[in-house]
Amino acid sequence: MSESTISAQPPEKLTGIHIGKTKHSAAGVPAVANSLKHIYGSSGLLRGTSAMLKLNQMGGFDCPSCAWPDPEDHRSAFEFCENGAKAIASETTKHRITPQFFADNSVEELSEWSDYDMDQAGRLTQPMVLRAGATHYEEISWDDAFDLIGRELNALVSPDEAVFYTSGRATNEAAFLYQLFVRHYGTNNLPDCSNMCHESSGAALGQSVGVGKGTVTLKDLETAETILIMGQNPGTNHPRMLSSLQRAVENGATIIAVNPMKEAGLTGFMHPQQVKGVLGMSTPLAKHFLQVNLNGDQALLKGIAKTLVEDGHLDSGFLQEHVTGYEAYRAHLMTQDWAELEKLSGIQRDVMQMVARQCASGERKLITCWAMGLTQHKNAVATIQEIVNIHLLLGAIGRESAGLCPVRGHSNVQGDRTMGVFEKMPEWFMDNLEREFQFTVPRRHGWDTVAAIKAMHEGSGKVFYALGGNFLQATPDTEYTAEALRRCNLTVHVCTKLNRSHLVTGRTGLILPCLGRSEWEEQGDTTQFLTVENSMSVVHASHGHLDPASPYLLSEPVIVARTAAATLGDRSKVDWLGMIENYDRIRESIERVVPGFENFNERVRQPGGFYLPNTARNREWKTSSGKAEIHTHPLQVLVPGPGQLILQTFRSHDQFNTTVYGLNDRYRGIGNERRIIFMNPQDMKERGIGPLESVDITSHFQGETREAHRFLAVPYDQPTGNCAAYFPEANVLVPIGSFADVSLTPTSKSVLVTVKPSA
Repeated sequence: MSESTISAQPPEKLTGIHIGKTKHSAAGVPAVANSLKHIYGSSGLLRGTSAMLKLNQMGGFDCPSCAWPDPEDHRSAFEFCENGAKAIASETTKHRITPQFFADNSVEELSEWSDYDMDQAGRLTQPMVLRAGATHYEEISWDDAFDLIGRELNALVSPDEAVFYTSGRATNEAAFLYQLFVRHYGTNNLPDCSNMCHESSGAALGQSVGVGKGTVTLKDLETAETILIMGQNPGTNHPRMLSSLQRAVENGATIIAVNPMKEAGLTGFMHPQQVKGVLGMSTPLAKHFLQVNLNGDQALLKGIAKTLVEDGHLDSGFLQEHVTGYEAYRAHLMTQDWAELEKLSGIQRDVMQMVARQCASGERKLITCWAMGLTQHKNAVATIQEIVNIHLLLGAIGRESAGLCPVRGHSNVQGDRTMGVFEKMPEWFMDNLEREFQFTVPRRHGWDTVAAIKAMHEGSGKVFYALGGNFLQATPDTEYTAEALRRCNLTVHVCTKLNRSHLVTGRTGLILPCLGRSEWEEQGDTTQFLTVENSMSVVHASHGHLDPASPYLLSEPVIVARTAAATLGDRSKVDWLGMIENYDRIRESIERVVPGFENFNERVRQPGGFYLPNTARNREWKTSSGKAEIHTHPLQVLVPGPGQLILQTFRSHDQFNTTVYGLNDRYRGIGNERRIIFMNPQDMKERGIGPLESVDITSHFQGETREAHRFLAVPYDQPTGNCAAYFPEANVLVPIGSFADVSLTPTSKSVLVTVKPSA
């Protein structure tokens, strides 16, 4: 089998587009109907209903989709959204991928399947191996799989030749064991999905306020006076956020949305559990919608800050007591030219001033929410620090109903970082780990995601192990990443379902199927539970209760522990197998290593769990200066060349991260197609491109070009010079060498492209 015949990209086949009207409100009866369609179509009436009634309930299991927090006081019987229903339908599906499936389908044949078809194929049931030169996966026993991993890892010249990736779906217990194993093995090569999404947020906030997490609670959001939502589409990506925004509006909040494209979830919400929502009546959400240019957010925020300073809307007492860097920032703002700020942001001066005065009104209960629309640019860290600067000018942090709210994506991505999944954890964490487990912890920083891909491509990364995720489809520069994976000796994927990363492998490929969140697990005589941390730092329990999809499945903690035991053997004094006999033992170790987890086992058994400490929320600043720091950055902007546009990659409504649940993007009016590029009508006219015409897209970076073929051009309301396409189809256009300053996050929202009709 030739590696060149294994497609790293989704097939270029068009599936027959249906164009409908764009929506102006999210959720409502259509969301309910679509949820039921997915659940009952995939899982069946009994299994599907049982799963949904336990989802996000106290005593139930945590949704494997987004990390939006659950209500603290009252939870309805239907505490889930359309996204959650799709995720559970996918996990609890009746379909199974057995060894016979792989006997019937070669890797080459499977590579021609769409990502949607792979998800629909069902749950993986047994460990499988693709041996060197083979055309088909074949069954392998768990013991043989762990022995194979141990041999390959122990054969490396250095532990630093191995890469250990983590997806945000891993639980706290699995993530803690994973980083413990990796560091005991001898490396800090722990790239994770945070590197590609909110790494910019963590870097910016850590420098500015000393905590790389948000500073607000759900109650704060619902009682805020002004909510600024930037670079985020909650209707598709975090639908349960909409009910919180509705409560905020009903309490008198003014919502201001900032996004190049108007999204239904920002303009209106039809609550499916309220009479008016069922009747199709929506609650208006955003009072103002600012269609900013792609990469124009920094200019907009400087305009807002400039207005606050010029108008004197400052909390002088807070600035004097808690903040450093104000005078330099004030001098910088006074040099900013309004005409330039207007041009780069695409927003008029009077609108910027209006937003500033709204933020400064009332009791200044301002909350700013943001997501990947801000984090995936070269100047992402600087842009997010402009948000922090505005909050510091107003004193709108560290008090009720005000603060910073990065909205995390995958369900436990924040918890994984808390557990130590990071290539450069602080020294205190390493000290605590060393004290608890009595081994020498490596201190040199490891590879993040981009560095890991480059290392594998150059041959210095030889074994790749992924705890969850779809690495090939989540990362930039698809063909470059595929070649990097092919150059490994071994690639290992712990997962629940088939994805394209399983088809583009090293010399040997392993698939290790694991239990899903919804499924119960018993170790010894005890039914186990796991824990997660949501995006507002609440740690809570997740109890699976459905029968496993296969008797051969193991949990993630068990897979990690058995990998560690097979690899480290007598070199380790850690009782790996003893720790997984009862997960309370893992949590006891977490308690001794990670601050804030005192009495972990007791507190996590309380309904709703507990909050982790947040020093910035208490106006304690763990920064180098001991104060909150205003950072002054020059105005940066991505300037397209002649004929170029700026492209952003984003999700459709029928997907979560790289998992494609369907082929429809209901709110944007797209049906039955994913190879789409959304363009401003004027940009299409200038290029001689008609509606639904097939086009080829070429990205440009430092003299290099990358191409994506056969996309249908769809006219859409957005600023001229901007365009958008779905990932993972458009990831091939994102250069591996283009990443954010400081955070090194790939610039998936700042891709320079040219577009022309297909030949």
